Amino acid sequence: MEWSERIGRRIRLRDLHILLAVVQCKSLAAAAEHLAISRPVVSKVIADLEHVLGVRLLERDRHGAKPTIYGAALLKRGTTVFDELRESVKDIEYLMDPTAGVVRIACNPLLATSFVSAVVDRLTQRFPRIVYHLVAQTESEALLGELSERNVDLLIVRRFGAIAEERLDFEFLFDDSYVVAAGAQSPWARRRRIELAQLVNESWVLPPPGSAFGLVVMEAFRASGLGYPRTTVVTLSPEVRISLLATGRLLTICPASALMFPTSRPEIKILPVELSKVRLPIGIFTLKNRSLNPVAQLFVKHAREVAKPLAKRKW
Repeated sequence: MEWSERIGRRIRLRDLHILLAVVQCKSLAAAAEHLAISRPVVSKVIADLEHVLGVRLLERDRHGAKPTIYGAALLKRGTTVFDELRESVKDIEYLMDPTAGVVRIACNPLLATSFVSAVVDRLTQRFPRIVYHLVAQTESEALLGELSERNVDLLIVRRFGAIAEERLDFEFLFDDSYVVAAGAQSPWARRRRIELAQLVNESWVLPPPGSAFGLVVMEAFRASGLGYPRTTVVTLSPEVRISLLATGRLLTICPASALMFPTSRPEIKILPVELSKVRLPIGIFTLKNRSLNPVAQLFVKHAREVAKPLAKRKW
């Protein structure tokens, strides 16, 4: 296949953009409406692409349109082309004004309200014109999807398994750990040493036992020969769990870093309770072979600085 004859002159970015819209909208008519062009134009672009490449790119039936293996292969590379073009435009914008730009970050809700907020606060003091798009998701698959689909520049999360690392790069920032926390007004906040068994019948605010974090809590109690504690408030929201501690009547388990950022929390105390040590490596995931734009690189640089005290700390 000659580049100049079949590709360089006959396949345009607009054609790939229309094909991508058809796949995303799942029909030619919906894609035409989305792009504000006529359906015959969409049909002709797809037909021309198939003629140039010599393969069928779409399977069409009464349920709509979906890519063939050839269409999926073309779009896999085409998505990268569009992404690189967007990043090139951002690079130009940064060169025109290095104090402005956009960075898109995905993380879980607790990191969003703690560590990531601390990095954003640090940067806004120095570069007030940078815009931050924060995507907070609880589920790991949803976070990976945001990065894989190039909706965000980077993830700041706990390290995933080996399967994710085949297509992602991971930069370690710090090790986190789980701690038992209470409000400063709690009578337990004045104790110098506490056994977990002493707290099992206290009032707790915890996630549902069957949730991902609930399983972590369950394992912490099992390691001490205990069952899941009596839970007064059951919620998946980490923000609610931490805010309820201020009453002094409830206890919870949370990552230690959540109580340090964006500022220290004097109204909440980490109790001197020994929990089974679970290493929580927190770091930055990026797509392999994808260059970060200058603003994202600046965010990573400052994330390293904010993480330095945590990387040295022994919980």
